Amino acid sequence: MKKFTFKPMAGLPVLLAAAICFSSLGVMAQSPAKKAAKPLVAPASAKAIAAPKSVPAIIDAFFKKYKDKGADTAIDYLFSTNKLLANLPQLPVLKAKLDSLPQSAGKYMGHELIAQKSASPSLFFYSYLVKFENQPYRFTFMFYKPGTEWELYRFKYDDQIDSELEEAGKINNKHP
Repeated sequence: MKKFTFKPMAGLPVLLAAAICFSSLGVMAQSPAKKAAKPLVAPASAKAIAAPKSVPAIIDAFFKKYKDKGADTAIDYLFSTNKLLANLPQLPVLKAKLDSLPQSAGKYMGHELIAQKSASPSLFFYSYLVKFENQPYRFTFMFYKPGTEWELYRFKYDDQIDSELEEAGKINNKHP
């Protein structure tokens, strides 16, 4: 028989971080600012870093191209932000796999931000739920700014978001 031990202070740091984040978002939503409020990210340090304007614009353009023109155009656009990645020999395989997603997952229905994190003002991570008719996928993007321009550092996609969510819902993340 497994023993469950309740630790009253174990989740306190997470709850405090969530409370600070949500209270900051609430203040942003209620303040009558002339410009739209920038989303906040939780970096490794205590200070929040505002998301750079150009990275969400790159991602939005990627999804628009994916919807309107297909995987080839979207991948070419995304990878063109990094001269080292623009001509990778694996790109045709990636394009073919992304292009074939609708065959099994159904029609592309849109996307939603799951998580946005930063390691520093020069390295950002974005995770999106990509909605298809039959099943969700997760697309993850990492952007790096070595100088003045943002460039794609990593791109991945998978369909394991549901199993990770189930695992996260288990007590102590252990099987019964």
